Amino acid sequence: MRKRILTALIALTVVTSGLAGVTAAETGTDAELAQQGDAATVTFENQTTGGETVTVDSVTLPDGGYVTIHGPSLADGDTLGSVAGTSQYLGPGTHDNVTVTLTDPVSEGSYTAMAHRETDGDRTYEFVASNASTDGPYTADGDLVVDSATVTPSASVSMSDQPTAGDSVVVDRVVLSEGGFVTVHDATVTEGQTFESIRGTSQYLGAGVHEDVRVVLDDPVTENTTLVPMAHRDTDSDETYTFEQSDGSNDGPYANADGAVVDTAAVTLSDTAMVSMSDQVTGGNAVTVDSVFVPESGFVTIHDSTVTEGQTFDSVRGTSMYLDAGYHTDVTVTLDNAVSNDTTLVAMSHMDSDGDANYSFVQSDGSNDGPYADADGAVTDAADVTVSATVSMDSQLSGGNAVTVDSVDMSEGGFVAIHGPTGAVVGSSDYLGAGVHEDVTVALDERLTSSQALTAMPHFDTDGDETYDFVTSDGADDGPYTADGGAVVDSANVTIEASIDFAAQSTDGESVTVESVTLQDGGFVTVHDATLLEGATFDSIRGTSAYLSPGTHENVTVTLDEPVSANTTLVPMAHRDTDGNEAYTFEQSGGSADGPYATSFSPGAVVASAPVTVQTMDGGEPTDQMTETMTGMTEDTPAQTTGGSGPGFTGIVALLAVLAVALLAVRSQE
Repeated sequence: MRKRILTALIALTVVTSGLAGVTAAETGTDAELAQQGDAATVTFENQTTGGETVTVDSVTLPDGGYVTIHGPSLADGDTLGSVAGTSQYLGPGTHDNVTVTLTDPVSEGSYTAMAHRETDGDRTYEFVASNASTDGPYTADGDLVVDSATVTPSASVSMSDQPTAGDSVVVDRVVLSEGGFVTVHDATVTEGQTFESIRGTSQYLGAGVHEDVRVVLDDPVTENTTLVPMAHRDTDSDETYTFEQSDGSNDGPYANADGAVVDTAAVTLSDTAMVSMSDQVTGGNAVTVDSVFVPESGFVTIHDSTVTEGQTFDSVRGTSMYLDAGYHTDVTVTLDNAVSNDTTLVAMSHMDSDGDANYSFVQSDGSNDGPYADADGAVTDAADVTVSATVSMDSQLSGGNAVTVDSVDMSEGGFVAIHGPTGAVVGSSDYLGAGVHEDVTVALDERLTSSQALTAMPHFDTDGDETYDFVTSDGADDGPYTADGGAVVDSANVTIEASIDFAAQSTDGESVTVESVTLQDGGFVTVHDATLLEGATFDSIRGTSAYLSPGTHENVTVTLDEPVSANTTLVPMAHRDTDGNEAYTFEQSGGSADGPYATSFSPGAVVASAPVTVQTMDGGEPTDQMTETMTGMTEDTPAQTTGGSGPGFTGIVALLAVLAVALLAVRSQE
């Protein structure tokens, strides 16, 4: 049921400069909403979460749009800075169980789900980046359409039924809000045997999502049984599991409304191998085996269909890495002999009979590392494969200039294009030859300033010129790889973190202009001179902007408290407002407040650099104040942007990385 927002928040909506820009044309009047049919609604129930996502139970958007999650700071008036995550674009109508990925891990407290419009038609949420002038909230009965819920950071764990050799099991997925472990108990834990039921514990797992976590059982199972994986905290922060040794005073379990966070799975003690492989699309160079069980270690080998005609050795197309004894899921096998046409492949489990962890079945003419067998012969599974392309892109943080495609497998070579929410191409890779390519960086045509869902799509090089011509040819050349009647794609949420653009410029020495700065939580831009490289963290400060609200700001003028009188290089740096007073106190606090933004996609603080030319009274130029003070950085050096990732910036990145880590540590201690 929709809850009306607090009176204080309504008042805030009226007086906040950003929200004041949300016009009636953008939000729609109640009468207009009534004419459109069902009004916007949102339902958001109390929940626990692993820390990275929350679930909105239901949202109705008459014209389409988004559901945005605001964090606890919304109650303190931090309208834009409280935005903690936004859904992908949702079409008109009602959407149930909408998962929203958060930009920062959940902190316990009240979170608010808010229904937002899509006002400019680009299907990209730009409410924060536009300082509230675009994609404003829906209203009903004069109020914002919201619902609030208590969100408790916790964990989740899932484990499927599986065979085991007795000494290890695989937990399919573990999500931890603060890091910890997954401990496997036997069923006696339900009878109160808290410590005696422990069979084994994983290595330390950091906060986040972990898949296919193998847990070695210190106390192996000797019969078919039920096991209970349980998510545990690392309460003493030593990354060592001491729950049992401390009699439960340390590293206790994560909990939710039902108690400890657990799952149950039936495990079957087995000495018989198994393998399962589904029909799939491939670029021809690799395939995925869904699951394989090797009782005494070994491999999974991919044969083509001639194995059924007696071509035992010639049919081998590729073999997995060595597999420890036990159950394995999602095993990728690179094909030494690629397939170029749709065909049937056969996955076969093999022993490691000579114990050297190297597959030598073919080289030994079958005397070593032969297949596992059951009553019907070799243990196999067959699957039909369609040769085209595959692509995988995970959700990620970005400075807005580039994204990373985790993996692409193309049968004939080509490109990976990145499409935006409307389907338009926003970037494309360099030419990629036929085969598997990992961690492909794709530069974007224009820097993104708003978090959004992007789609990776492999494309052919149909005209053979190794240049991506799909857009310039209006789709006549370099079309996408297809499978199952559609283009081969994978989509991911790309979260934009702080970034800066700063270009070479002329100045009177009194001020400089920062072309663009994105501050997802608001803050400042501080301009340093090049002595920053020499460790002059505070003395290098030349000036700081006024407070900048969350979002993207263009052409920010920074007045220099210490003017420059000669040509030099300046380094603007993005700073947070850690104490929330909208006053820059980094220098006065000795670095304990208002420290720099740091990013996850690039090392160090968020900075840019560029040469500035000081104009004299007669219009001439003075001599250089600093010549090549910074390695590789002269007057002719092109402007560096976002995170200091450009040429000649290695030294300052290293310094700023240390600075950022130190400041983050200070804030953490506070």
